[in-house]
Amino acid sequence: MLHAFGSVFSVIIMIGIGLVLSKRGWFDANAGSMISRIVITISLPAYMISNLVGGYDRAKLLSMLPGLPIPFLAMGTAFLLAMAIAIMFNVRKDRRGTFASMFSLSNTIFIGLPVNLILFGDSSLSFVLLYYIANTILFWTIGVYGIARDGAIIAGERAPALVSIEGLRRILSPPFLGLLAAVTLIMLQVRLPRVALDFFKTIGAMTTPLSMLFIGIVISRVDWRGFRLERDLILVILGRFIVAPLILILMIRWTNLPLLMKQVFLVQSMMPVMTQTPILVGAHGADAEYAGIATSLSTVLSLAVIPLCMAFAGVVFS
Repeated sequence: MLHAFGSVFSVIIMIGIGLVLSKRGWFDANAGSMISRIVITISLPAYMISNLVGGYDRAKLLSMLPGLPIPFLAMGTAFLLAMAIAIMFNVRKDRRGTFASMFSLSNTIFIGLPVNLILFGDSSLSFVLLYYIANTILFWTIGVYGIARDGAIIAGERAPALVSIEGLRRILSPPFLGLLAAVTLIMLQVRLPRVALDFFKTIGAMTTPLSMLFIGIVISRVDWRGFRLERDLILVILGRFIVAPLILILMIRWTNLPLLMKQVFLVQSMMPVMTQTPILVGAHGADAEYAGIATSLSTVLSLAVIPLCMAFAGVVFS
């Protein structure tokens, strides 16, 4: 327990540094976007290659596959439940897709990855990536479809297609391609030279601190003056931190999956709304302000939720 709180304290400190430096004007308006691009396109793919290729063989990789359907089922169930809740509680029709996406899908990279690495160490990476695969595919298919549908309702246009070339391109992001490259090397039993692994490890080491700085910058730029705690926001928060984790627990509590996999999946399921959500919502002409407030609020609340979910993970799977 003390280790969990100590680990989370280091997360809060790193986020706090980003927040304070941002408030003091160290980062301009483009800093958050720049850090995001560095993490997504450079440090994270390098981190995946260095840790997976350096620490896994074909047998170990194949042994993880039974856990892959779990996050797909858990998040898919949460998405369908969110759509039902949206109808039940009369969430505005032009918000329902955005609502369901935020309710069911989590920030597995910028917060989920570094938090799991700090809490559980490098051994958690493979399980983090299993959840990331499901989360990424679902976000860029049903998640973005729901958001685009909201925009179409507002514009009075025809609903978009569920599957598109653009959606496929988004799924094949640099982190996902880094993962595919690492898996391919492992399955082909290709050994990279030590100098190459050391290079990827050095570049990948930037992932956690840069991610935490990014979150601090995001939080520092939220304008809370016009904030109103609407019912739709409360439902999103309940979905992120209570309903989605409960769905996952019910699916894996009595399975024989490895304990670490269960704990990592639970932590991932309790992460805040994806930081890309407001950007995508705005791009599709939906309610970007609503998405931005929900994303920021869930990110701030996650600072209190992370130590609680770690303590809970130790109890529920014992």
